[in-house]
Amino acid sequence: MTAPKVRDLLEHKGDPLQLEALTGEVGLDRAIPTPEASSPGLVLAGYTKRFAAHRLHILGETEITYLASLAPAARRQALETLFQFDIPAIVIAKGQEAPAELLELARAKGVAVIRTKLKTAEFYRRLKPFLDDAFAPSTTVHGSLADVFGVGLLFLGRSGIGKSECVLDLVERGHRLVADDVVQITRRGNDVLIGRGHELARHYMEIRGVGLIDIQALFGIRAVRQQKRIEVVVQLEDWDPSREYDRTGIDGRTTQLLDITLPLVTVPLNPGKNLTVICEVVAMNHLLRYGGVDSARQFNERLLQRMADRRELQKYLEEDYE
Repeated sequence: MTAPKVRDLLEHKGDPLQLEALTGEVGLDRAIPTPEASSPGLVLAGYTKRFAAHRLHILGETEITYLASLAPAARRQALETLFQFDIPAIVIAKGQEAPAELLELARAKGVAVIRTKLKTAEFYRRLKPFLDDAFAPSTTVHGSLADVFGVGLLFLGRSGIGKSECVLDLVERGHRLVADDVVQITRRGNDVLIGRGHELARHYMEIRGVGLIDIQALFGIRAVRQQKRIEVVVQLEDWDPSREYDRTGIDGRTTQLLDITLPLVTVPLNPGKNLTVICEVVAMNHLLRYGGVDSARQFNERLLQRMADRRELQKYLEEDYE
């Protein structure tokens, strides 16, 4: 993962964040090493022991008003204390005027000074998604991703086993393609995986014997979506008669992606199996479990209860001597 640069912030979020570079090209190639942003706080008053210099630093109305209240010599000293650290960039909120000393010292240190018209709290709120996305752990897998009844199914399996054909059949039945062949996965927060296709190959699908097809052009805009949360991994495998496959689903299997645990459903393939319907059932069963209904466990509990009832009946009959 490459740390974003200040220039990336301006190019990708310049308009939404209403950003303006007050120091021109100065400092735009500095890396932003952390997804955190904060205000300088007590550093401007001379206390530097707990200063997190590696963050983006936001000067709100409080900081600018404080600097304006200082005598020129004291203001310069406060800013020199700030710039003795290696700061990625400084953002001035609420469209306030930057002190002349701030711009002078920033240019001398090669630090970008950026201004936004947004209020400080609103700027923090809009900045956070950009930084979270830039620093989110990510990986790329060979597979297909589809939205089936609102559930993100990630299809994995050897090359040529039929992942694309399965998703194509799902699209024909009204479900949605997210990505085929190459799925880019990003972790959001502690337990969310977002999958999307490569920007060049997005919504194109390779069907052996046919070639590349454009799903959006063939089936319409409702047949595709840009990204989807991955909720279940479907592993497609060749049928192995010597292997035992899960037939009850009581002890569900799981797999790990970017340190997040996901349900894993292994589907063995043999001639005549209706894979598309099975995948729809996988999605619906996941929705049921999410709603608190576990069919396999409910059946097991009924079976255990019936066995217990029969034991009680047998015991009663054995002890009935009248």
